[in-house]
Amino acid sequence: MSVTIDIAVEAESWHRILGAELIAHRAAQAALDDAKIGEGEVSILLTDDARIRELNRTYRGMDKPTNVLSFPSEDKAESGARFYGDIALACETLSREAAGEGKRLDAHLSHLVVHGVLHLLGFDHDNERDAEAMEARETKIVTSLGFADPYASVAEENA
Repeated sequence: MSVTIDIAVEAESWHRILGAELIAHRAAQAALDDAKIGEGEVSILLTDDARIRELNRTYRGMDKPTNVLSFPSEDKAESGARFYGDIALACETLSREAAGEGKRLDAHLSHLVVHGVLHLLGFDHDNERDAEAMEARETKIVTSLGFADPYASVAEENA
């Protein structure tokens, strides 16, 4: 058995990012491989700011869009394998952040998918120690995909 990564594109804006589904799938697989997850299921929703704002308001009490939301689960998938949960990403927020930080869209998308998958696997950043551990793991995975350290500043990358 293997890990199933279901990706749904809900917003037309994602079609402007060439290969967004493939990029998201590759990043999710890298995070799952790093955690040695050999079977199960993950769901990724590529949506827009309006929908993610609605999800953020409903599930986190925050009435604003955000870049990525993770909804961990311990349910079983229809196949009987573990369902790790859902990740939702907002194209407009992700694109604004990438532009504002001078990052490539594919790199930022990959980072946010990895971040979301790690949340599904139980990682968090509620305190400094956990945040440092999660960021180190994200950096390891994202750089293994051929992208720069997502936490390095643009000035550091260009030095």
